[in-house]
Amino acid sequence: MSKESNTKEVYEMSDAAILDRIIELGFDGDWELYKRFCARLIEGLPPKTGVALRGSVVTNESYKEGAPFDAKGENTSDLDVTLIGDEARAMWKTDEYYIPALHTKPLGDKDPGIAPALNPLRVELQEMVGRPVNIQATANIVMFVRDVLMSQPYFMIVEPEETA
Repeated sequence: MSKESNTKEVYEMSDAAILDRIIELGFDGDWELYKRFCARLIEGLPPKTGVALRGSVVTNESYKEGAPFDAKGENTSDLDVTLIGDEARAMWKTDEYYIPALHTKPLGDKDPGIAPALNPLRVELQEMVGRPVNIQATANIVMFVRDVLMSQPYFMIVEPEETA
């Protein structure tokens, strides 16, 4: 399936269908694991932080390669977690942004020191789900641009109100 057609498919899916896909792909079909993952995020993040999943767990296709989720083997694809909120972005070192003050570089195994206070939570989540977890933080405007202008869909798993 081409990048365009799979992305189009996501935009045509209901929220329930997207969530089913996320749980099937990223959480091995385990709703309880997904719920624990979300609860731990809410517990470990600053109040009012929104959380979205992006990437191949949403589209079932790698943005760069076009390969299906976990194409390289069981639990090889990562969960791309995006945090939305000022306090979340403030957890990154100031020189670890793609767009200063608006969009961070990803926190992951490759660069675990770019958001030192957040990395223990990331590692815990990674161990919980048994696959790589990468976390970025961004502003709402960047999420909008990536979704609408760049056709990079996301799925909100924690609305900002849920963490208040």
